[in-house]
Amino acid sequence: MRSFFRSLVPFVALICFVRSLAAAEFSLATFEADVTVPIGHGMMGGAWQAKSVADPLFARGFVILGAEKPIVFVSVDWCEIRNDAYDRWRAALAEAAGTEPVRVLVTTIHQHEAPVADLEAERILRARKLAGSVCDLEFHEKAVQRVAEALRASLLKARRFTHIGVGQAKVERIASNRRYLLPDGKPSFDRGSATRNVLAREAGDGVIDPWLKTLSFWNGDTPLAAVSGYATHPMSYYRTGEISADFPGLARARRQKEMPGVFQIYFSGCSGNVTAGKYNDGARTNRAALGDRLHAAMATAWRETKRQPVETIAFRNAPMKLKVREEGDFAPAELEKKLAAGVAPFQQCLAAMGLSWRKRSAAGRPIDVPLIDFGSAQFLLLPGEAYVEYQLAAQNLRPDSFVLVAGYGDGATGYIPTEQHWAERDGNLHDWCWVAPGAELGMLDALRRVLLPPR
Repeated sequence: MRSFFRSLVPFVALICFVRSLAAAEFSLATFEADVTVPIGHGMMGGAWQAKSVADPLFARGFVILGAEKPIVFVSVDWCEIRNDAYDRWRAALAEAAGTEPVRVLVTTIHQHEAPVADLEAERILRARKLAGSVCDLEFHEKAVQRVAEALRASLLKARRFTHIGVGQAKVERIASNRRYLLPDGKPSFDRGSATRNVLAREAGDGVIDPWLKTLSFWNGDTPLAAVSGYATHPMSYYRTGEISADFPGLARARRQKEMPGVFQIYFSGCSGNVTAGKYNDGARTNRAALGDRLHAAMATAWRETKRQPVETIAFRNAPMKLKVREEGDFAPAELEKKLAAGVAPFQQCLAAMGLSWRKRSAAGRPIDVPLIDFGSAQFLLLPGEAYVEYQLAAQNLRPDSFVLVAGYGDGATGYIPTEQHWAERDGNLHDWCWVAPGAELGMLDALRRVLLPPR
């Protein structure tokens, strides 16, 4: 009997060796491409046009290899990517990576001196020969192909990673909720990205997520990439026509210069209702000041990073359908009225984006809520301008884990408020919100499905 068990030892050792190899074989490829729009291109969906380049716009991302099919994440210095434009990005990057579109997570940082991409909206405007223009169709395809080529080339330089790192730091004097209380106790929602209103500036921060979180990839003791996210609108000043990645671009570039061997990616968390307004009066000097504060948090989160081995990586997705907004100016007939000569070009653009979302919804195409699960950390992407309450809800569902939440996935929805915001008549919902009341139920259900899957 003893000789029988002794003969099993080499076989068992071989099985353990093979299993250990399989568990450790993950690789990371990182890529970057310039996606700066040409002069004259529409900014923030056609609200104004680009006049000059203050600093370039980039798409920066990573590809994880070894977790069944490749998983792609890319963060783009654009305002939004919506509807079929979002599908185009996912299809092109999936083809380049050799994976499925659902496994491609695309987010925008949401700077306003940057473009919105909605191909169907632009086709509607062109078909009617209107003055409004959301995006340049030809440039959009060139930008997508440029990013896809960068991704494809990066696969040849993929590097093995064995550990992930997680770190976080409180951000000082950037984020404040749009909602604040007036002296009589009533809520007001007029605290924008830049605010000079004394009451808005003196009120408290309101509901925010004060933490910047960083997920990093390591090969043993060697760091390869750092992915940092924070929930706030990323604007210091805008409407100038000066193309810019704004203060997140400054902080990211500074970290990249400090750590040339560690690829830096930044994303915006769920911040549809979070801005820098309490701490920003719109002075141009504040762009650098906000960038310094964000950079300081990124540096601290890196110092606080703790590494842990990666044993498994799983991907999950929760398809979700949200109802189309129908009342008032969002009724189809009202949208059609705005698609006429003589209407302000930006109003034409908003109407076209509304109809694009309606067409997409009528076709039954859901919005995906994807998640990369590293075991001890989860990386989640939510659509549109989801309010920060959804990010906090996601973290509360997994208090035992390190949950990063990116906002500004498929921008088709615009703002996604909670029911409380509808009840309190959030003044920001007069436009740029194409979902009907009741979205909170669908959002929370999707969060539970990806964060709390059946065992």
